[in-house]
Amino acid sequence: MKGKAVLVALVVLAVLISAFALGSFFGEAPKPSPSNGTVGDKTPTATNTTPTTPSAPEEETPLEPITSTSDETSSPATVAVEVSELEAICPRSLDNTKYGWGMRILPNHQIPDIGAKAKELIDKYHAIFTGNTSEKVVYLTFDEGYEAGNTAKILDILKSNDVKAAFFITGAFIKSEPNLVQRMVDEGHIVGNHTVNHVSLPTVSDAKATDEINRLAQMYYELTHQTMKYLRPPSGEYSERSLCVTNALGYRTVFWSIAMADWVPLKGGPDEAYSTVMDRLHNGAVILLHAVSPDDIQVLDKLIKDIKAQGYRFGTLDEIP
Repeated sequence: MKGKAVLVALVVLAVLISAFALGSFFGEAPKPSPSNGTVGDKTPTATNTTPTTPSAPEEETPLEPITSTSDETSSPATVAVEVSELEAICPRSLDNTKYGWGMRILPNHQIPDIGAKAKELIDKYHAIFTGNTSEKVVYLTFDEGYEAGNTAKILDILKSNDVKAAFFITGAFIKSEPNLVQRMVDEGHIVGNHTVNHVSLPTVSDAKATDEINRLAQMYYELTHQTMKYLRPPSGEYSERSLCVTNALGYRTVFWSIAMADWVPLKGGPDEAYSTVMDRLHNGAVILLHAVSPDDIQVLDKLIKDIKAQGYRFGTLDEIP
């Protein structure tokens, strides 16, 4: 009996030892699992890092550019809409070759020859370089890039001769001389657009051209509560595209048929200013004078009186069909 009891005890002991050994072996097996990411308690960490990975690029990539772009486009948003509308009227394929307004002066008070291309564009975009050529009428216009102390005197002379004129003003002029601009309006003159910064319209984008034209019109409206409907291209530079844009914005482009380089002192002084206008006078003439010219101012009163003496009357741009 003792022998059987000892044998059973040995077997039980052996089983216990084996069970202990096997239990230790299987108990250690899961320990490496955390490192390969398959264990449940590590899943939240993996889940937390997963959204973090895309969230960093989201912050790095779009946030500043989006804010910056939004700020940059919010103020000219209206311009962008207008440009979009313009593109339907004035396609990008429209010729943007820059031309400078020029004429071939003809003798015996004939209408100057502007050439076939300029005539084609004038007709197509309803621009002006002459008025009614069937009668003795002329149209007096002034370009006002800046004030040189002459405009009040010009207005005095016009008033004393009962003549209405058109003044094409810039942003610098309306900012520095609001009282003169208001006086032009009060005394029945036309005030036209010469852009804010006297930019060459064919050399800028549609957005820039629109901004230059519309901003000046807004400045004028805020001062006078009047709108503008005529525009003179700075430096007389134009293209088919710029004429189309100007037209689409509601303006009629005004060139000229009599002018001279009077924005600088004339070599012949006041006599040259007088003789240039009188020698080239013709039916329907649109006369351009620069208000900065002291030569023009000295002969303006005589010029007006002598033009009238030749049987001409002074009309306004509003009369031109």
